[in-house]
Amino acid sequence: MSDFFKQVYKVVRLIPPGKVTSYGAIATYLGSPGAARMVGWAMNASGTQKDYVPAHRVVNRNGLLTGKHYFDTPNAMEELLQSEGVIIKNGQIQNLEKVFWDPQKELK
Repeated sequence: MSDFFKQVYKVVRLIPPGKVTSYGAIATYLGSPGAARMVGWAMNASGTQKDYVPAHRVVNRNGLLTGKHYFDTPNAMEELLQSEGVIIKNGQIQNLEKVFWDPQKELK
């Protein structure tokens, strides 16, 4: 596993329940603002980690649940977020500005 993936997992494990962040926000925090897609690849591989990675808390910049197809069931990502109080309609977070967790601000 790459060091970048390890860094991504470290950040994702810090996202509090009921909060989400974006692939791009993580990439920017890690000093690679153009690497949002690589963060997505890390999320796709997160299920192989010994320690749990709450990948359901990482969405695209518009709050769309673009990674939902990589979970065990098509609704798992949405169900996990809803169980944490995140409001979702048609596969998109409705209160993104309220639940967005920016690692640049939160992990100073």
